[in-house]
Amino acid sequence: MRVITLNVNGIRSAAKKGLFGWLPRQQADVVCLQEVKAQEADLTETMRAPKGFHGFFNCAEKKGYAGVALYARREPDRVRVGFGSKEHDDEGRYLQADFGKLSVVSIYLPSGSAGPHRQESKFRFMEHFYPVLKRLRGDGREYILCGDWNIAHKEIDLKNWKSNRKNSGFLPEERAWLTQVFDELGWVDVFRTLNDKPDQYTWWSNRGRAYEKNVGWRIDYQIATPGIAKKARKESIYKDKRFSDHAPLILDYDRTI
Repeated sequence: MRVITLNVNGIRSAAKKGLFGWLPRQQADVVCLQEVKAQEADLTETMRAPKGFHGFFNCAEKKGYAGVALYARREPDRVRVGFGSKEHDDEGRYLQADFGKLSVVSIYLPSGSAGPHRQESKFRFMEHFYPVLKRLRGDGREYILCGDWNIAHKEIDLKNWKSNRKNSGFLPEERAWLTQVFDELGWVDVFRTLNDKPDQYTWWSNRGRAYEKNVGWRIDYQIATPGIAKKARKESIYKDKRFSDHAPLILDYDRTI
């Protein structure tokens, strides 16, 4: 089972850069997209459901903003939109597809980089979502939460960690929260079970030739329950072609849906 996650920074922009020519060749079972920045009415048929996939969306009420999508080769048993926080559900940040006892989620945490008001929204998301993570962890299902979490967890997860300790995405409170998700709730950062090397990034600023120099951040994750995390066999960050300022994170699991 292959699962891909990518923040597209605008699905229409990513389409122009070749995303929907690339996707069918990846033989993915589930693809999660974040920051689609569109309403469903804005999308072409290919964007709504690429050939061979069923497509699902949770678009933000605000046009041209946030939103998540999920494509699945097998039609899900159930699709859930939102996690129960009106502020964040209105921004289209959570979309869950259930396949038997496995659920795959496309998730997009707020960025706090636009200013203090957005950082406060991010903190509220973290506060509201933690009990959801606790409940999901204990409900007996397996989960893979795919998406842009907008937090680099450890110093190894961004190039310039020393100069970013007071910046959104690497604040002590954000990193401590993610540590709790892993160490107290028992969720697993699947990529790091397979790859413990430095310089593994999924996002690069558009400034200062950051991509060319690989001055990046690892803020896109597949965070899973232990059972399915143990079945992860191969990881990769696709960098041969760029569809947005993020790179696709690809993980192969030893199971089917």
